[in-house]
Amino acid sequence: MSILMTPFRKRYRKRNGVVSDQARKELPNDAWLGEVSQMLREGKPYAIFVKGYSMRPFIEHTRDRVFLEKRDSYEVGDAVLAQIAPGHYVLHRIIEKNGDNLTLQGDGNIKGVERCLVQDVSGVVTKYIRPNRTISADDPKLIRRIKLWRKLRPIRKYLLFIYNAIR
Repeated sequence: MSILMTPFRKRYRKRNGVVSDQARKELPNDAWLGEVSQMLREGKPYAIFVKGYSMRPFIEHTRDRVFLEKRDSYEVGDAVLAQIAPGHYVLHRIIEKNGDNLTLQGDGNIKGVERCLVQDVSGVVTKYIRPNRTISADDPKLIRRIKLWRKLRPIRKYLLFIYNAIR
């Protein structure tokens, strides 16, 4: 399988950049996301490197950064930084909104969801920053891809397997 995916892997890396192998000092999320959350609540935008694989294929671990800003309202499909438990933050997409209650799920998650309130949301992703390009969260092409990805939830497991083989 690995040999068959080599041409696709090279094309993917050329287009999206390669995850850096360079050593980087990393802090645990709970140590610094509280401060980032506070800055966002004060109205100061902030860019962070993403850690974790739960937002694949749209956001890649340690390769991508996201630019976060505070917003008054959030819609289904927005990727948000939210506190789901004291000191526990996630950057996931809103999949359902019922009044002040939000249901979140990572793009790379097959089953698990988190629930929080609107006031637990610190900020929303406004830009996806990759090594060789920046994509606005309002980009119509990106929005279409996200909507399609949400509809493909029943077969997401197989698509993620293929995606991981290509990477």
